[in-house]
Amino acid sequence: MSNKRKVIVTGFEPFGEHAVNSSWVAVQELEQLGLGEAVELYVREVPVDYQAVERLLPSLWKELQPQLVVHVGVSGLATTVTLEQCGHNRGYKRLDNCSFCPASQCCMENGSDCIDSVLDMELVCRRVNDSDIGVTVSVSKDAGRYLCDYTYYTSLYLGRGHSAFVHVPPLGKPYSSRDLGRALQAVVQEMLSLLELDCTEEERKTQ
Repeated sequence: MSNKRKVIVTGFEPFGEHAVNSSWVAVQELEQLGLGEAVELYVREVPVDYQAVERLLPSLWKELQPQLVVHVGVSGLATTVTLEQCGHNRGYKRLDNCSFCPASQCCMENGSDCIDSVLDMELVCRRVNDSDIGVTVSVSKDAGRYLCDYTYYTSLYLGRGHSAFVHVPPLGKPYSSRDLGRALQAVVQEMLSLLELDCTEEERKTQ
């Protein structure tokens, strides 16, 4: 049996003005770079489609039982690689690629308004910025009430907070695909090291 930690990283398909979605390009770069010998990395492209997300995420969590799922999306407003601390349940009014949006305008009918990641994004951000990889990382608490936020909230709900969301700028504004891949690699590795610390703390408490 493999003792490798399983990590899923997803990017989105093209939508709107994003004929090339830098999130999926960055995830493919990360797949080339890998996350080291101890990690089994799975990557998936996610449709910009509320109903597809509803079907896809439960199957990913159930089948692979990952330690961490990191979703990556593009933001036309972003100029840094942005770590999202939380996902929101309500306010989904914008139509997806199939001209659909949920009638309830929310992810989970009885879910709380907001779910935080178990990861301290400020700490991840500081560590990556201190490592001086040539890409600036920042933190946000508003993933935008579209498919990014919807996917994040759903994943946080299914994974009991063991999920993360990273917004990346469009390609060349200012970073190349290689830059974004390296930034994702650094971010996910820091997230994994924090989860490892938390596990060690929990083990200590139960001994």
